[in-house]
Amino acid sequence: MSLPPNFSQAVDLSSLKKPAADVTSPLPGIEVTPLNLQAEVLPLSNTKPVVVICWTPRSSESVELIRMLGKFEADDAGQWLLAHVNIDEQAPVAQALQVRTIPYGVVFIGGQAVPFLEQPLTESQLREVVTKILAVAAQQGIGEEPVEATEPEEDEALAALDQGDYETAEAAYKKLLARKPHDSYAKLGLAQVQLLARTHGVDAAKVMEDAIKHPDDIEIQIQCADVEVMSGYLEPAFERLLRLLMVLHGDEQKIVKDRLLELFALVDQADPRVIKARAQLANALF
Repeated sequence: MSLPPNFSQAVDLSSLKKPAADVTSPLPGIEVTPLNLQAEVLPLSNTKPVVVICWTPRSSESVELIRMLGKFEADDAGQWLLAHVNIDEQAPVAQALQVRTIPYGVVFIGGQAVPFLEQPLTESQLREVVTKILAVAAQQGIGEEPVEATEPEEDEALAALDQGDYETAEAAYKKLLARKPHDSYAKLGLAQVQLLARTHGVDAAKVMEDAIKHPDDIEIQIQCADVEVMSGYLEPAFERLLRLLMVLHGDEQKIVKDRLLELFALVDQADPRVIKARAQLANALF
């Protein structure tokens, strides 16, 4: 990493307005200074990723982030290293890292600095970021590809699916969500299992034929949308349920809306088809 000409200048984040942090106990990780940045931190990044968090005692969020990463570092048993920069005491380092906000994160991989964080993250979000960092580093020959640990409920669900036991698989994912309500993989797994259960043994050709004959039959139309999604026909499925939403009210409209949201959960939320359908859903409801 080449440092900018103004390396010795102080970074000015005096406008920072956040709750003061409790830093009576030492923070985990290496404290970065102008002396060890190039002599120690950068060389270490040639063997494993070095995650550097810029913080200040004026921000409790930044301190909490470092402590959370400290737990991850210990769990990962040496796969990567944690370091931190107190911008109030090490302004030249903060200037070199081009700190713009707090907390601010940079990862060094093979001597190259890659910014990766400019705002506080939840524990699950932060865990995902660390996993991605390890994967990117491994692709560049630094460290090893991370092996993602599965949850016991997920293992139970997958084993049940191998036996075609959708009921047990669904119950397992629901247990996982009760324990970790924001687990995106559990939400996706549950939606997939429920779709598999609803379409198991269904005569797809007959369902689609019945849907043509009975365009206003809510149950048949919802079932047909399930079949279409299973077959990869996302847009026809979304359009089918959106058409119903336009003409229904009350409880019937809610039934269709809930199913549509379940189908959305099966697809990448950045998919243009989902984005378009979500906009149409909002227009239909509001």
